[in-house]
Amino acid sequence: MHAFKLHPIAIVLIAFLVVIAGAAAIFSSRNESQAAPAVAPAKPALTVTSTRPEQTRLPIRLSANGNVMAWQEAIIGSESNGLRLTQVLVNVGDTVQAGQLLARFSSDSVQADVAQARASLVEAQATAQDSAANAARARTLQNSGALSTQQINQYNTAEQTAQARVAAAQAVLDAQQVRGSHTQVLAPDNGIISARSATVGAVVGAGTELFRLIRGGRLEWRAEVTSSELGRISTGTTATVVAASGAELQGRVRMIAPTVDPQTRTALVYVDLPSSLGKNMPAKAGMFARGEFDLGSSRALTVPQPAVVVRDGFNYVFQLSPDQRVSQLKVQTGRLAGDRVEITSGLPTDARIVVKGAGFLNDGDLVRVVEDIEPKQAPAPASPALPASN
Repeated sequence: MHAFKLHPIAIVLIAFLVVIAGAAAIFSSRNESQAAPAVAPAKPALTVTSTRPEQTRLPIRLSANGNVMAWQEAIIGSESNGLRLTQVLVNVGDTVQAGQLLARFSSDSVQADVAQARASLVEAQATAQDSAANAARARTLQNSGALSTQQINQYNTAEQTAQARVAAAQAVLDAQQVRGSHTQVLAPDNGIISARSATVGAVVGAGTELFRLIRGGRLEWRAEVTSSELGRISTGTTATVVAASGAELQGRVRMIAPTVDPQTRTALVYVDLPSSLGKNMPAKAGMFARGEFDLGSSRALTVPQPAVVVRDGFNYVFQLSPDQRVSQLKVQTGRLAGDRVEITSGLPTDARIVVKGAGFLNDGDLVRVVEDIEPKQAPAPASPALPASN
């Protein structure tokens, strides 16, 4: 048999086909290796929790600043003139009762004047008795002709003059006794001594201030409110006052000033604070205090505070889409109530937003939601929270 021999051209063609097949196999394997990552599932950027906005009622409050002052401060002065102060029985901060003895002046000279006035009264009374007896005898002789009409009139006049001298002497004695009562300085009302200028041994004149007294221990907060906000407050409105010491007091509006300061355009609102007689009063007269007026409540859309992210001075929340990607929404915030914040604009009421982990997200990130946080009632004292509306 003749051996089978390939033509040289056939050999070249076979070699060419083998090379092409190998190149095609290599190119196909490279394409498969490059296309494999594209079909792999994307990994979430962060694990987060989510919730929906909640409709609730939040208190409406108006903030103001002002000073804590005494409701009324009584000035206790000297009613005597030229007497020496011998005793001072109270000091600043002492609680006193109405009629309590605060200080005492020397009464030696006053007692001497009282004794002299009493003696003058006794003398005038004796003279009046004698004049009355003489006038009575003269009147019995009026029809007998033993005394003239002129003499009888003189006896009657002497009687009336003596009676007038008795009245004058009695008035002098009363005045000296009143002056004697002025040697004792008494408290005009219950309260707390807020200032003392009385010094033992001093000789003071009438009208000199000795003490100042906070009547009844009552304090008030004089809040400064702008004229544009003044109409929102009325008598009886409750207020929460926080003093500089940190003490928190509950008060009520007693009066609103009838005028507005033309320089600052503010008016004073007088808020009565609870009375507390004693040195351990939570607020002191003269303290600066800030406070809030309770103006009722209103309906609000709220979200948890961690859901709000502050960036570049603006507030944002991240809304979840059905494909678990987030979109950044710019919102406007309002009041705070516990751990929730009011959203005034920029957020749909039925949106699903990220809570935990919101501060680490960017617009368009893919996330994994582990749980939904059920809306809870915000701690608003005005009224209980309402369920979220869809």
